[in-house]
Amino acid sequence: MKALTYAGPQQISFGEIADPVLPGPDGAIVRVTAAGICGSDLHIYAGHGFAQGIGYGVGHEAVGEIVELGPQAHGFAIGDRVLVPASAGCDRCGNCRVGIVAACERQPLPVDACYGLGGSLPGAQTQLLAVTHAAGNLVRLPDAVSDEAAIVLTDNAPTAWYGARRARIAPGETVVVIGLGPVGLMAVQSAFAMGAARVLGVDLVDDRRARAAELGAEPVESDDPKSAVRDLLGGGADVAIEAVGADATIKLATSVVGHRGRVSVVGVSQNRAYPFHMPLAQVKELEFHIGLCSIQYELPALLKLTAAGRLRPEAVVSHRFPMSDGPDAYRMFAERADGVCKVVLDPRQ
Repeated sequence: MKALTYAGPQQISFGEIADPVLPGPDGAIVRVTAAGICGSDLHIYAGHGFAQGIGYGVGHEAVGEIVELGPQAHGFAIGDRVLVPASAGCDRCGNCRVGIVAACERQPLPVDACYGLGGSLPGAQTQLLAVTHAAGNLVRLPDAVSDEAAIVLTDNAPTAWYGARRARIAPGETVVVIGLGPVGLMAVQSAFAMGAARVLGVDLVDDRRARAAELGAEPVESDDPKSAVRDLLGGGADVAIEAVGADATIKLATSVVGHRGRVSVVGVSQNRAYPFHMPLAQVKELEFHIGLCSIQYELPALLKLTAAGRLRPEAVVSHRFPMSDGPDAYRMFAERADGVCKVVLDPRQ
């Protein structure tokens, strides 16, 4: 079968790999009809991946159709249209049984629990994907949810919703979203769905600020976003959602909220020694939330909101490519060229 694999820094290859085999009696094989490129895939592309070596499959966002099922994969049938959450749990421990796969007791390392990170799970940018423990790691899709919306629901939308939910956004509050890639844009939608009165969007890229404005956010166009936010709001925001994971943007998030403000960081940070401003946090009585989203836990609400039109995940998709053009799609995404926001790949081409 055809797939995308990591071949070294700034090198993604398109070519043949071995077909998957059924991963146990409760597993499934999914024929992928759409796959997404996520911002965290760019860590791997840049050579700062989560595992050593090359040649492994990449990507962790997939939608498709079940083509093979193990005899113990209950609750599904051949031909079911399904979403594959970006991370997988054991479907055995207490945490996984309630959807908290990020705290799986049997595979505690993210590299072992997320597709395409070079660990124990294959990449999702492929024609056929093996899914372990199908009952807990596949989600049947309603007809009202398109493939493009579903791709965003595999990771970006749940991560954004998780960040907004943990920040406890209440009706009438003001929210600043820092980083307006797919997760940030879904955070804008999530904040409004939770009742935010005003949402401000911060990003260095003009096209991304424009996309946020189309979703109702107020774009912050300033070299000094902290001052700009305070001028626009007449003080600090109630909530800041950080969707980048860089030291500078995390620092900005803690500075733009007011007294008793709430900061929710969902951007992926690899800094083990972040210089947290403890005196500022103490004076502000700051709430600081950070964590990894358990997609299976967030999906039931998101699927209903999407089917009802309350959320529009497909609105963040900007480009579509055949998977054979995957190497060029990665390059364009990394360079932020042509107004790119969310890329969807078609493995059938």
